[in-house]
Amino acid sequence: MIERAALSVLNRLDPERAHGLALKALHTPFAPLPGPVQSPRLEVKLAGLTLPNPVGLAAGFDKNATAVAPLMQAGFGFIEVGAATPRPQPGNPQPRLFRLRDDKAAINRFGFNNDGVEAIAERLAARPEGIPVGLNIGANKDSADRAADFAEVMRVTRTLVDFATVNVSSPNTEKLRDLQGTDALRALLEGVMAERGNVPVFLKIAPDLSDEELAGIAGVALDSGVAAVIATNTTLSREGLTDRQKDQAGGLSGRPLFAPSTRVLARLYKEMGGALPLIGVGGVGSAAQAYAKIRAGATAVQIYTAMVYRGLSLGHRIARGLDEMLAHDGFHSVDEARGTQAEEWL
Repeated sequence: MIERAALSVLNRLDPERAHGLALKALHTPFAPLPGPVQSPRLEVKLAGLTLPNPVGLAAGFDKNATAVAPLMQAGFGFIEVGAATPRPQPGNPQPRLFRLRDDKAAINRFGFNNDGVEAIAERLAARPEGIPVGLNIGANKDSADRAADFAEVMRVTRTLVDFATVNVSSPNTEKLRDLQGTDALRALLEGVMAERGNVPVFLKIAPDLSDEELAGIAGVALDSGVAAVIATNTTLSREGLTDRQKDQAGGLSGRPLFAPSTRVLARLYKEMGGALPLIGVGGVGSAAQAYAKIRAGATAVQIYTAMVYRGLSLGHRIARGLDEMLAHDGFHSVDEARGTQAEEWL
């Protein structure tokens, strides 16, 4: 009841201001913080990490790692903060976040606004023990050597995180997606891997890739020692949208991204033959959609935009519902269900 009332108030405010208030509310007694959902069916091994459940919080919700401790108690099996860049940067001019209520979606053009890696590292160093916490790493907009920026963020934080995600798929930093090209990506990952210590490195890709581009990325990921692939980031497509805000510039997330991101996930699962774990992101707003991502090939999923419309407790509810669905279909683990319907998306 409190969460519904809070959502009603927040959804009347400017989206970015509402988001800031939601982060602050996590430090109050009113936030729903039941602890991670756990069951033998839900426990997942991912890149050497043990997740109590496969429902994670995607990067972007807590860009500056200001709410790590409460988020670790919000029901998720793992969380990802950031993106972090070497130097602080303000990002793009406001307004830069738009709710598409009719489409249950959002468009953002933040541009990697963050406090810089030193400030974020200090907060990560103070986090409590608990579920795995990862950092999304990026490059400064005005950097002369973006590949070196990724390696620098990795170097500074490698003893403070459980995993790091290389983000070359945000559409809001000019020419960043060019780093998804095979040669550029191989060189960038080589630099990050040299600085990672023992931290598993994930690669986050865009949904707007051809089959040929996807095959190239899969090959680089397998060759480079990447521990998992996150599919996908936001899209530049506006297909099927009806909301009056649909033509805003930026990356689209939320319900319209579910089908295209799941198709990319299934193609990647087939392309790599299940050789690397995949994390399914894009449009997950229910246990059924999380289950569909797993059956398309995902080992774990992440959510974010759906919480704008359904609240922070959504992660807890999805994990509970996923446990029930696995049990109903006779699966004893997430791994048993993984990829069992991948062909249906191809």
